Amino acid sequence: MSAINLPRRGRGRQSAAALERYEAELAAFCRAIVEIRSRLDFQVSARGWSYILEEHGLAKGDFDHAQSLIADCRKRGLLPLDIVAEDGARSFENLEGDPDDTSPEEEAEWIVNSVKHRHLYYTPLSFWAGQDVYIQMLVEKIDLKSLFGRICAEFNIPIANARGWSDLNSRASMMRRFAEWEGKGKRCVLLYCGDHDPVGLNISDSLRSNIADLANAVGWSPDDLIVDRFGLNFDFIEAQGLSWIDNLETGSGGRLDDPRHPDHGKPHVQEFLRRFGPRKVEANALVTRPEAGRELCRQAITRYLPDDAPERYEAALEPLREQVRLEVARLMTEARP
Repeated sequence: MSAINLPRRGRGRQSAAALERYEAELAAFCRAIVEIRSRLDFQVSARGWSYILEEHGLAKGDFDHAQSLIADCRKRGLLPLDIVAEDGARSFENLEGDPDDTSPEEEAEWIVNSVKHRHLYYTPLSFWAGQDVYIQMLVEKIDLKSLFGRICAEFNIPIANARGWSDLNSRASMMRRFAEWEGKGKRCVLLYCGDHDPVGLNISDSLRSNIADLANAVGWSPDDLIVDRFGLNFDFIEAQGLSWIDNLETGSGGRLDDPRHPDHGKPHVQEFLRRFGPRKVEANALVTRPEAGRELCRQAITRYLPDDAPERYEAALEPLREQVRLEVARLMTEARP
């Protein structure tokens, strides 16, 4: 695909010809977005789209404009609303489903047919009961939750966006799951994938500290918790050609490379500046290398679990599910008049 042109509407009053040209450029921009989306097998955030478009010529300085343009096109109906990943933290619950469009006879037939396959959903064993560890995962950006979701589902690993880390209930729920499995003799592991910046590289200490803040409330301490940061490191960034941002701006708007920032003098910030300079790589950049990103995720998991753990789990369930199938068949035979 050729480089994508980022449409720009002129300031002030525009001629009819200029407006027509802008709308044509906007339509071409939207077609390109839709075409790229058709080749992706995961959802992308607004920020993630900026990284994907960078692969097609978007300048780093135009990221904010591209995000604003995509939002405007979604509002106008020029792009599908779901072209950008939904923030699950803001989604509605208790929505009514669509009414059934089957007749009573069709619905009854579907129910009977479904009975033939329901045994495949019988799960009397926990995946984790047969493992030495229990793993959960946090990621810094919603893009990574979407990108890694399929692999985490394969290994039955709960995954969440660390953006919601400030929610005490979510943090406590994660801790209770760790407490339950640690009580059953499992080593507990928290995998984390985030930005390559001073905070991201220092995340192990801060995560453990944040968990410990709730130790009394939850009744579990992370003393033995393994916190394993994986993902973006310098070698991977260089090997994959991921793009650097030439500042250390924080979410609050300050910059860690500014001597006036209260955290500028902290050891982990100074160490980062010495090694990498005043620049960073956001975790969203992985959306431009999805297969390499997924391989990073899989490698992090298989440091603690066998590659074939999912297959072994399914093999253990198979005879139990077959027992259910045979019992269903027996009951249905007995129920016949």
